[in-house]
Amino acid sequence: MSSFQKKLASKIFKVGIDKIFIESSKLKEVEKAVTRKDIKNLIKKGYIKKKIGKIKFPYKKRIKRVKKGSSVDKKTIWVRNVRALRKYLKELAESGKIEKKDYKKVYKWIKGGMFRSRAHMRIFLEQRGIIKNVEEEKRI
Repeated sequence: MSSFQKKLASKIFKVGIDKIFIESSKLKEVEKAVTRKDIKNLIKKGYIKKKIGKIKFPYKKRIKRVKKGSSVDKKTIWVRNVRALRKYLKELAESGKIEKKDYKKVYKWIKGGMFRSRAHMRIFLEQRGIIKNVEEEKRI
């Protein structure tokens, strides 16, 4: 087969070698072609053609198409969870339910992946006595 001619044609078309089609009836004429100019003439005659392949989208569009209906990747889930936990921790600190030293400790726990969810974190902190009830302190 004429692999050299296919290679030249693929460079002219700017596609891979597999995307080049050579007419089998004109194979002898194609094998005689040596230069780029010869190959271009054969392309004009229609002896060498480019196969139609898959249309490639830009990388970001491909990613969006793949992820549109499928599950979210692990990193995105992690980021969402950590942001939610940090927001909840900030709310606790601003409302005065948690002390500054405990805030730093819990922040590091969040970073370490200790809590599965906001509810898990709240239950954990209540069991350890880290969250103070503001209503109980007002009574005393």
